[in-house]
Amino acid sequence: MLFRPLLALVLAFCLTFVAAPSSVSAAITDGAGDSDFVVGNERSNARFGNIVNTGRANDCPTIAAGSSGSISIGSGDTLSDICLQPTEVLVKVAPTKRKKADFAKTKIISPSNNTTIEQVFGDISGSGAFAEKGGIDFQLITVLAPNGEEVPFVFSAKDMQVDSNSSSISVGTEFKGTTRTPSYRTSNFLDPKSRALTTGVDYAQGLVALGGDDKELQTENVKRYIDGKGQITLSVDSVDAGSNEFAGTFVALQTADTDMGSKEARDLKISGVLYGRKG
Repeated sequence: MLFRPLLALVLAFCLTFVAAPSSVSAAITDGAGDSDFVVGNERSNARFGNIVNTGRANDCPTIAAGSSGSISIGSGDTLSDICLQPTEVLVKVAPTKRKKADFAKTKIISPSNNTTIEQVFGDISGSGAFAEKGGIDFQLITVLAPNGEEVPFVFSAKDMQVDSNSSSISVGTEFKGTTRTPSYRTSNFLDPKSRALTTGVDYAQGLVALGGDDKELQTENVKRYIDGKGQITLSVDSVDAGSNEFAGTFVALQTADTDMGSKEARDLKISGVLYGRKG
């Protein structure tokens, strides 16, 4: 009767080869359609296996390029699923003897591709004025400047107030306005010398040797919660009137992290992909 375990092993081995082609076929079928998961509201139909470990969950949905039409908006309407995906971050570098202060390209080095703001929603009032109410409206991002400096910042759409001065969204529509940039650190965060806003020690360096009135030392020791103000422009270049979706690009101007007031704010220019829909 010793042949029974051997027979079972052989059958299991054969079944593996029989099932393999169908599994591969299913994978190919899924793979062939995985590019569609970012097309408008079809994104919700995506399978976990199509996007896991690909970084594509960081991508904004898209609509067909060149789509045109018009979406009417007015008081009482809402915009939802607004997505802002940064594709380029510029940081203003200090001036030199030969060059004026200007923006320079950086490399996004944040892990896990977590850079996109999405599912932002809000209300329309007046003639095309939009006020953000919630969503995944900020991301912590770090970029590498040309000089090797790492520049952290909060990419934010919090309290976004933009106006198009129009009663419809069509190709060429622009929403312009402001955003709020919260502090990169919270009040309980301890820096390397155990200093914070509401916890830790007040003075990690001796004041006697420096006379006790050094301004630079004070900015390092005394932490402050500082909100920044940003400017943003949303430019629409594609509209699907049938599904009430729109897409385009955005440009945001804001500041980088100041380590709770201990560093000068660096100016940033962030640009990328826009998506949203009415309702």
